[in-house]
Amino acid sequence: MDWIRRLKHIFFNNEISYSLSHRQKLSQSDVNKSLLKLYLNRQASSFARYFFEQALYFLVGWIPSIVGIGLRNLIYKMVLDIRGNAAIECNVRLRFADNITLKHGCYLDENVYIHACPSGVEIGEKSIVMHGAVLHVYNFRDLPNAGIKIGKDCLIGEFSIIRGQGGVIIGDRVYTSPHTQIIAVNHRFDDPKQPFIDQGITAQGITIEDDVWLGANVVVTDGVKIGQGAVVAAGAVVTNDVPAHTVVAGVPARVVREINGESPVTRGEIYF
Repeated sequence: MDWIRRLKHIFFNNEISYSLSHRQKLSQSDVNKSLLKLYLNRQASSFARYFFEQALYFLVGWIPSIVGIGLRNLIYKMVLDIRGNAAIECNVRLRFADNITLKHGCYLDENVYIHACPSGVEIGEKSIVMHGAVLHVYNFRDLPNAGIKIGKDCLIGEFSIIRGQGGVIIGDRVYTSPHTQIIAVNHRFDDPKQPFIDQGITAQGITIEDDVWLGANVVVTDGVKIGQGAVVAAGAVVTNDVPAHTVVAGVPARVVREINGESPVTRGEIYF
């Protein structure tokens, strides 16, 4: 029975409660059907929407260039909440599309992945999500604050990851550099006698206020608030709140200077 228990943890993620008694064992066929149903339930709001969304992606999701962008801007309005016009490059992967809101002028680069179940992902006006970024809510535990909301004029850098189980709220003009991680969820591991996957999770949420810059490879952990105008240096791991208009660095991140206009922070020629 170990293989069935392993399947339960891997594929059901501890979110579907059921038991297997000694008198009742699942056949291989039953397991396959359960896994197929689970997979479909993790992809769209209903079976009908899954097949409809996939059909649209198959028809126009692969088309490159401005032609593909134009077609997707028109056709994806059938499944997405696009408010105005949005540029979606080819090979963008969208799940629970009816929970995705794209405001006017936003841009999704190639190979972006957005999973918006069930509380939604909203991307503000003229915000850019770069190549390979992942915006992932994936809330199947009825977490009350799950979701991702990104303000206007933001940049989500290449291969950045945002996990929104506890809720992620990002203000306006926030830039994340490549490979940043904003993870609003945490595993409990207090009991050494139990596997951590049996001990539940916490999901407090993350707030990043306006005009914040996150350097490359920054990790922001659950329960953190980063104040307006703060700068987080490359490679820092943020485990506590960051005061407004400060620079933090290190593991864990600590304040290394204030941004007060009295002494220059940058060096070299400035371009606009």
